[in-house]
Amino acid sequence: MPIARAPVETQWYRHRDKGFQFQVISVDKDDATVDIQHFDGDLEELELADWYTLNVEPIAPPEDWTGPMDDIERDDLGYSETDMAESNRSSHLKEWGPTEEENNGT
Repeated sequence: MPIARAPVETQWYRHRDKGFQFQVISVDKDDATVDIQHFDGDLEELELADWYTLNVEPIAPPEDWTGPMDDIERDDLGYSETDMAESNRSSHLKEWGPTEEENNGT
């Protein structure tokens, strides 16, 4: 069933029949075109009239939405390595060196 909603820039969509995911990159109302980027990185330009014939639905961004993006730095993603409490960090680490058994020669 074709979509009745206008494309939304930065919104992710899933094609209901084919299953592929893509993001709307830009909508040019003057040229009546929609630029999309597929999850694998391929770019495509659609006529706005063709957009309304697609059987797509809006979806949440994929868990790893950086798949099609080039040169994404960790800082650009908003992740922080300081989110973990110090007590949680040290509880999972052990000192490097010989084990007690190796020290005893067994």
